[in-house]
Amino acid sequence: MFNEKQNKELSNELGNSRIKSRSKGNINLSYLEGFDVIETASRIFGFGNWSYSISKLEQVSQETNQNQNTVICYKAIISIVVYDLQHSTQVKREDVGFGTGIGKMLSDAHEGAAKEAVTDALKRSLRSFGNQFGNSLYSKDKNNNNAQNSNLAANNNYQQQNHSNTGNNLSYQQQQDFIQLTNLGLNVIKQGESLIVVGDGIFEKKDVIKNAGFRWSGQDKLWYLPLRQAS
Repeated sequence: MFNEKQNKELSNELGNSRIKSRSKGNINLSYLEGFDVIETASRIFGFGNWSYSISKLEQVSQETNQNQNTVICYKAIISIVVYDLQHSTQVKREDVGFGTGIGKMLSDAHEGAAKEAVTDALKRSLRSFGNQFGNSLYSKDKNNNNAQNSNLAANNNYQQQNHSNTGNNLSYQQQQDFIQLTNLGLNVIKQGESLIVVGDGIFEKKDVIKNAGFRWSGQDKLWYLPLRQAS
């Protein structure tokens, strides 16, 4: 099915720089981002040698949280087809994924939940092709170890950044205000007269960022919150 080069790439160890982490309750979870697995599939299989389709996408729940935001959950089933270079042989995979959307606007919650469900199902479908698609991350022991290593690296980078930018440190109360963002692997720092959000996956986590009061600046390409509103 696969040639020697493809088999070699599929058997390579997963690079730590690709592994991201987030907290869910008291558990640290390691994961690969959606764009990462898509780029990896295109690189290994070839842009025209694989495809996916949505077999099912449906809403499974809807409620309102304590902040009066709408919380919606979607379920998606994704089918993957991978061809050999001659398109004479193919392999099919299918899996299910779930996604949660949170927003003041009902449409925003639907959008976030649907996209997250499709991405989750896509990643789960591709994991059967091995560690390059994060299959090892589904091991609980390895998941926790990778999350701890990733969090340590992110924390060291953040401390170095703050050390070289005097005056950018947040107060203890501000850190507590944005603890939800921190749990998602994001950081909030001061920049001029605003707070800005930095980190990986800021577009995938936009619903949580918006709910924390931040606004998107199309000109500067960042999420910001004026200090006068954060106090």
